[in-house]
Amino acid sequence: MIEQLGVVDQSPVPAGSSPSQALANSIDLARRCEAYGYHRYWVAEHHSSEALAGSAPEILIGRLAAATEAMRIGAGGVMLTHYSSYKVAEQFRMLHALFPGRIDLGLGRAPGSDQTTAAALAKGPGALSAEHYPAQVTELADFLRDCPNPAGAFRDVRATPRTPDAPPIWLLGSSEGSAGIAAHLGLPLVWAHFIAQGDGRAIVEAYRSQYTPSAAHPEPQVLLATTAICASTTQEAAHLANSVQRWRASGLQGPIPAPLAPGEVEPENTNPLRVLPARQKPLLHGTPDHVRSELELLADGFGASEVLLVTITHDHEARAQSYALLADAFGLTRR
Repeated sequence: MIEQLGVVDQSPVPAGSSPSQALANSIDLARRCEAYGYHRYWVAEHHSSEALAGSAPEILIGRLAAATEAMRIGAGGVMLTHYSSYKVAEQFRMLHALFPGRIDLGLGRAPGSDQTTAAALAKGPGALSAEHYPAQVTELADFLRDCPNPAGAFRDVRATPRTPDAPPIWLLGSSEGSAGIAAHLGLPLVWAHFIAQGDGRAIVEAYRSQYTPSAAHPEPQVLLATTAICASTTQEAAHLANSVQRWRASGLQGPIPAPLAPGEVEPENTNPLRVLPARQKPLLHGTPDHVRSELELLADGFGASEVLLVTITHDHEARAQSYALLADAFGLTRR
């Protein structure tokens, strides 16, 4: 049974709008979702994208936390392979010092971009490949716990500002590898159902069965992140979902298009990256009762009591309304 709902916001840029407006929309949506009763609000990291404006979650998190009062704010997630573990530890210690008890640090190992952009992000003599990711996570956790490896080169280095505790770490996963790393390191897992290829339930079950208890997390914990678009009628929800379907079919190129008007024909798409509709990952959309029922089934299959919702629409008000309708459908306590 789903006990809590959260948000993963990719700060989508609607066609005809701007990245600045997309970020303003994120701030507005965070305020609204707190009032609707959502438990946490995470922002994603993407680079060199005309469609998604959130390139620096560590900056946006501070702005969102300042605009809200009690909701947990975090990264979903920081793409750690691009960065120094020490610098990320200091960024999130700073956020934690400013907003104690409200900051989450979700980590991922995907590039969040194309390979050329990833190379630009990691440019420098200290750049590490994805195979070093588990060691980076361990090093970051040590810095956050204020206990660097006593045998390591950084044993006398401390991440500042010093605080009694630090933000919790979550590992984002959409494959066996990421889930296996979370199990091995004894960390909570966020299963990114909205980008994972295939069902994923067997992978999450393997995470639980192979989990190595840690001091901070003696038991495995799973959050489920998935897409959903909700509207008052089935027809309106399908109309709103058309934006995402068109964007996916374009190969995720350009800003989020407006949905097709009734009778309008999709223009010919010659993009070599075009994804045929038959190959697109299903997009959950419908009325509040329908979406709630489908989300409950999905969460039960993964054994998750909290779901993070990814909702993209061309119209900002429609996106906010989608979150409001689902909050009411799940009986969230409004603030």
